Amino acid sequence: MTDPTQDLLPEGLEDRLPQSAAAATRIQRAMLDAMTGHGYDRVRPPLIEFEQSMARRMDGLRTRAMFRFVDPKSLRGLALRSDMTVQVGRIAATGLADAPRPLRLCYAGQVARIAGDMLDPRRESQQVGAELIGSDSAAAAGEAVELAIAALEAAGASGISVDFTLPDLVETLADGPLPLDDAARMAVRRELDTKDAGGLVEAGGEAYLPLIHAAGPFDDAVERLAAFDTTGTLASRIEGLRQIAARVEGRARITLDPSERHGFEYQSWFGFTLYAEGVRGALGRGGTYRIGGSDEAATGFSLYPDALIEAVKADEPMGKRLFLPLGHDRGHADQLRSEGWRTVAALSEADDGKMLSCTHVLKGGEAQPI
Repeated sequence: MTDPTQDLLPEGLEDRLPQSAAAATRIQRAMLDAMTGHGYDRVRPPLIEFEQSMARRMDGLRTRAMFRFVDPKSLRGLALRSDMTVQVGRIAATGLADAPRPLRLCYAGQVARIAGDMLDPRRESQQVGAELIGSDSAAAAGEAVELAIAALEAAGASGISVDFTLPDLVETLADGPLPLDDAARMAVRRELDTKDAGGLVEAGGEAYLPLIHAAGPFDDAVERLAAFDTTGTLASRIEGLRQIAARVEGRARITLDPSERHGFEYQSWFGFTLYAEGVRGALGRGGTYRIGGSDEAATGFSLYPDALIEAVKADEPMGKRLFLPLGHDRGHADQLRSEGWRTVAALSEADDGKMLSCTHVLKGGEAQPI
């Protein structure tokens, strides 16, 4: 008896059938075209690297998500990448160390993680992104946000919204006007993440309460944040947020949640999350950071378009398919393919164009609807 489970895929992994694969290919190409059009050169890091190298550049963050195994050649630990950003940082610090800065790089590929989560059980994802190496200024951050929006628009996303955050906000305030010890910082960050006012007071962070309310549509939220900043400690950050928002005004709905830290473990002063209408969950994140290992300033973003692919795949056009009967003119068929036709050639008299999902048939030298 045949085992019905022998062809099952592991949890969190899936095949992409033709229409879904077509959508994935189109979206990746559209995003990369948008990035290359803005002067970003594509790099292609390997799928597998030495575990120690990856872990060092991740500063210990997210390393538990990586598949690990031993290289039979070197007998050293290898890891299957779970994030391409650190690989691009390695390339910038090594093979492109002498390239002029700011250095603009983009990438696309598959990443894998040991386990998904309740909100997203997927264990293999498509990652497309861009990194601006050598600057973490407001101008660099503005370019990154603008480019991320352009890439999503090129892929067909609509109703785009961007949520800004200040990942190092608690550290900046705790080192300055609102001092906290290490234990209190951790507790205050936790309560701010959950927006728990009572818990924040109990953690000794009563002075941080206004940050819970400094969230929402950007114009109002940034004014509340500015009113909270009576010492001017956040003045440069607030001005940077305003510059970035002005650059993308009208392109996307902008919100601000200054204390949001989920997904921003290694970003510095600025972070952002991208959403689109009709697509579940975040489509990507980005911000300013320091490259692990070299400590060079950088700004970038990563897009994860799998949810967008799922949202549009049912309507993905597969193109016109032209059935070529036996004995057709091969030169003519080449010409039609150069004009954008997808051709399906008969292998026997039994082949039928309609059954093979063709929309047209070649008759008398012309494409005729079936």
